[in-house]
Amino acid sequence: MNEVFLYVLAVAASRFGILVHAFTVLSNHYHLVVSDPGARLPAFQQFLGALVARAINAALGRSEAFWALKSYSAVSLDSPADVVDKIAYLLANPVAAGLVRSAREWPGLWSAPEHIGGEPFEIRRPEHFFDPNGSMPDQVTLQLTAPAGFDSAEAFRELLGIALAEREAQAVRDHQGAFMGAARVLAQKPTARPASRERRGKLNPRVAARDKWKRVEALGRLVEFLSSYRAAWKARRKGDTGVIFPAGTYLLRVAHGVPCVGYG
Repeated sequence: MNEVFLYVLAVAASRFGILVHAFTVLSNHYHLVVSDPGARLPAFQQFLGALVARAINAALGRSEAFWALKSYSAVSLDSPADVVDKIAYLLANPVAAGLVRSAREWPGLWSAPEHIGGEPFEIRRPEHFFDPNGSMPDQVTLQLTAPAGFDSAEAFRELLGIALAEREAQAVRDHQGAFMGAARVLAQKPTARPASRERRGKLNPRVAARDKWKRVEALGRLVEFLSSYRAAWKARRKGDTGVIFPAGTYLLRVAHGVPCVGYG
């Protein structure tokens, strides 16, 4: 499973120009922090999710929906401090979930801080599922890049190490030192189901900013985009095919070539 996800992630990042900074893959979901310089995140996400699902379904001999039937959550990180905070959050996720005492014990995919801006992963195509005579590459490279906004990769990793240690220590206190452990995690059946359900109707955030006023500004930009998009969509439906859509428009730009601010 680890080989499949890492290989598909590397192929998807290369194909769609996504800069991957960090990842954690748990048993039923995953977290990524990425940069999207070419505005191709939806295509990247669709390729990654679909191909991972097909490969793992084939391994498990199942054909039902693999992921939950809802859109992925894409949250914009407003400042370098927010990037550090969110990467620390995703790396500490296995500890916060009560699975392992230290995230380094997690048997699933986990991007150690030293890999961010460090040596790249050289990943061979898994023997399972992928046709050796097909179009998928025999080998692919995944370089975890340090996010923008820091003096150096070393400076970023130092801040991340501090934040990660704080989150792990808090998780250990919250769970009073009781964790499932890697061996019991690996012993779980892939067909097992949780006894409880996730609470529905929770907020789905679009931005993350610890600074209140930066968060207000980011939400204001989002509201402005939605207002401009709806006005442009209304004009286009009335026959104005030359109306300019706001920057950030994706599907109409890709599928129908609508003119957008700052594109083309």
